[in-house]
Amino acid sequence: MTTMMWLWLLQVSAVAAVAAPVTSHIIERVGWLTGCWEQSSPDRTVEEHWLPPRGGTMINVGRTVRADSLFEYELVVLRERGERLAYEAHPSGQETATFLSRELSDTTAVFENPAHDFPQVVGYRLIGPDSLLAWIEGTRNGRVRRVEFPYRRTGCGAR
Repeated sequence: MTTMMWLWLLQVSAVAAVAAPVTSHIIERVGWLTGCWEQSSPDRTVEEHWLPPRGGTMINVGRTVRADSLFEYELVVLRERGERLAYEAHPSGQETATFLSRELSDTTAVFENPAHDFPQVVGYRLIGPDSLLAWIEGTRNGRVRRVEFPYRRTGCGAR
């Protein structure tokens, strides 16, 4: 191959490398949420089922069952919004609320909406491969309140 041909190939490669879009999806940082999580006690079961990251989103379906009856449910759409993630909560019987990420890591995701009535903060922390702590916190009626949900990983199959 001639020197001129090598220079041309080098130039084409450089242009292609600059023109190629770099896809860096921030949603991948919280892919550890993927799967089924459950907190169970004799009187209540709380479940969250997170779909894996795809298309810049993750989707979660959650429910709370008490005495074999549905108590409440929620759909969450986690989507990229610029350099942050938006946690869009659609709880049963309530208006949609959006919380923006303030902390994201390989083990922690914290979202906030200071204008929301309660909660103002929603958080998740991976404790181990099969252990997850979720929480909501904020001020309600002038009092600071935090509710924790210690989850364990469960199978997502039908029962």
